[in-house]
Amino acid sequence: MLKHVSKVVQVFAILIGVSLVSGSGSVVIKKAERTIDISSQLIKVNAIITYENSDAKPISSILFSSDPEWKGDLSFIAAKVGNEALDVKPIEISSKPGVKHFSATLPKPLAQGQTVKVEVEKVYSHGLEPFPAEISQADKQLVRFVGNHYVFTPYPVQQQTTKVLLASANVESYTKLKPSQLTDTTITLGPYENVPEYSRSELVVHAENNSPFLAVTRLTRHIEVSHWGYISVEETVDVRHVGAKLRGSFSRFDYQREHNSGVSSVQQFKTSLPAAAQGVYYRDEIGNISTSRMRVLPDEVELELRPRFPLFGGWRTHYVIGYTVPVYEYLFRSGENYVLSMRLLDHVLDDMVVDELQVSVVLPEGASDVQLQTPYPVTRRPDSLLLTYLDITGRPVISVTKTNLVENHIQEFRIGYRFPVWMTVREPLMVVVAFLLLFLLVIIYVRLDFSISQEEGSAVREKVASLCDKVRAHHDTRCGLYQNMEDSIAKAKTSKDTGALQAIVKTLSAGLKSEAAAIAGLQEQIRADGAAETAERIAELQRQDKTLREHLTQHATIAERLLAGKLAKPPFVEQEAQLNRKKEEAVQRMEAVVASL
Repeated sequence: MLKHVSKVVQVFAILIGVSLVSGSGSVVIKKAERTIDISSQLIKVNAIITYENSDAKPISSILFSSDPEWKGDLSFIAAKVGNEALDVKPIEISSKPGVKHFSATLPKPLAQGQTVKVEVEKVYSHGLEPFPAEISQADKQLVRFVGNHYVFTPYPVQQQTTKVLLASANVESYTKLKPSQLTDTTITLGPYENVPEYSRSELVVHAENNSPFLAVTRLTRHIEVSHWGYISVEETVDVRHVGAKLRGSFSRFDYQREHNSGVSSVQQFKTSLPAAAQGVYYRDEIGNISTSRMRVLPDEVELELRPRFPLFGGWRTHYVIGYTVPVYEYLFRSGENYVLSMRLLDHVLDDMVVDELQVSVVLPEGASDVQLQTPYPVTRRPDSLLLTYLDITGRPVISVTKTNLVENHIQEFRIGYRFPVWMTVREPLMVVVAFLLLFLLVIIYVRLDFSISQEEGSAVREKVASLCDKVRAHHDTRCGLYQNMEDSIAKAKTSKDTGALQAIVKTLSAGLKSEAAAIAGLQEQIRADGAAETAERIAELQRQDKTLREHLTQHATIAERLLAGKLAKPPFVEQEAQLNRKKEEAVQRMEAVVASL
């Protein structure tokens, strides 16, 4: 079904192209001002073209074309009217099978007699040919540009002018189609008038150009998204010098001594990273390259890269750059829906050419309903899964590739996906559960006895330990009764109910005697099992219990006397303070005995 739809779209595009060409006679270019910049390794063409509609029927789109005999690969094309960018799309025209055509929709239809000024930008890569192809270390690099004197367009041009911007005033030769003029680093061609459509006249410029001819033969960007604070980015870069190859051997001595030695070589270049980049590293197969320098600027992080050796024509280098950026600057959330917005291609070097770009975006495990939106057409590879630490099913990996890119392709892509909130805490919970299981296994291992025969006397010790646990349990109950008696005395001083106090003291005293008797019985069992020292400690506990009981009874007695009016308050306060000190001493001794059991 999709194949049939794509065929219909192709046929429709061809029919549109045919209709545009059949109506091209109604469009005339009144004036074309073109600038060809060959001062770097790229060919940058900027043309300001004034179109006029001479037909009674309004036109809503115009055509651009790319010269098939122009050397170099067309990397980028864009058009705008004023500050408004036009939608430029490639189309096929059956009458011109070898010519690439592009259609741009105008902001509003162009009526008869009206004009519109359109600015067209094109960038070509690998269009400058080193000539000669090989030079020595001391030679300067000369390049040859082969183009067209005329603007290659499907419309007739009434008047056109071309300026060629050079890298140097040293020009070996250039084809002179009058009128033409060379001034310093600029060649002016034209004006030429009444030029028919698809006109060609070969333009050849042979001039000096020592700009860095560095091509990124392969750039692999690995972006890993984490909802826990950071997005990690790692770029693996293969760079090759595509200028004139070095003839003969390389002399490090001459290179350092003579300032004009190896003028076309590249010693260093600058890479721009996002302003929020942190933890930047730069390394190759050997390790970290310490000769690099980094500067933090207000709107970017500038990284000055210096390879381990200067790059001459035909030489290549390989390195890896990595950094992290805060997730909140690139990831946007609405409920369980997330949108990642980042650059598909980032700055590698000035006037760069990227022959092949591979981008892989690793989303969190559990991400679903993934939707990719790119600023220009790319080739999407099959999605895959990446298993890392604490993963169960794997993390979705979205991969795309594209060839022949330049700086104009530094634009943002968007990936939308759905991610449940509970998945954010899944990995921490897995770590917690793992530690709990580990601790549980350690506890079980420590508690188990793996000895073949039981150690002599261990059964007695276990029995004594069990009896001591019972003693502690009865003592805890007794401590609770002590506290209840203290609370009852305090409550009686407030309520002045002596009868209730006597009843409670009687009940609690009976309970204390019962607990003391139970502890005494356990003491005799421990003594019978041969643990005389432990039995003596329990006897000391009983003595301190008896002392504490006596102090509590005295406390209750003086409280009754106070309530009955038989004891004044000052003597009561003095006696109560003495009893509290004695009770505290007894309690401390009891706690020490219990701790030693």
